[in-house]
Amino acid sequence: MVGQPTLFLTVGLPCTGKTTAARRIEVEQKALRLTKDEWVKALYGHENPPSAGDVIEGRLLQIGLRVLELGNNVVIDFGLWDRNERSALRQAAADLGAAVEMRYFELTPTEQRRRRDQRQAAAPHTTWPMSDRELAQWADRFDIPTPGELDGSEPVDNPPTGFTTWDEWRRHRWPPTIC
Repeated sequence: MVGQPTLFLTVGLPCTGKTTAARRIEVEQKALRLTKDEWVKALYGHENPPSAGDVIEGRLLQIGLRVLELGNNVVIDFGLWDRNERSALRQAAADLGAAVEMRYFELTPTEQRRRRDQRQAAAPHTTWPMSDRELAQWADRFDIPTPGELDGSEPVDNPPTGFTTWDEWRRHRWPPTIC
């Protein structure tokens, strides 16, 4: 790859189009696509253990950051609901001299439920059941990206209290093993 590599971050709740877009980015930008759900499904089948998901995300991020370091594009397809997650990845990319493009996916709750139902009917092997209650709870926990976060004009925040660097926070958030 010639030029500055780019880290593409797909941000949004379930059933909003992140994976579809990540697949398109993968082809159009010649990016390594890292989709956590595909790995969790392959390793755990019908289970979706949160602690395993965090470790898988962490391992995929290690791979993604190494690929950026080698000069290639990467697309992260995790949802990245928390602003701290996005800040940590923006900083990691900057530390490697990579650009960041954040893509935010938003739908009305009605359209999100319609897509969930359609996915469950058409391809239940690609997802897990999600109740309306879970979708609402997840929406309440979601930190909507600011315009400055999306266009990159807003500086990366300082790490949360108790962490001196984003790298330290990232290792805490995405542990290397299942405890």
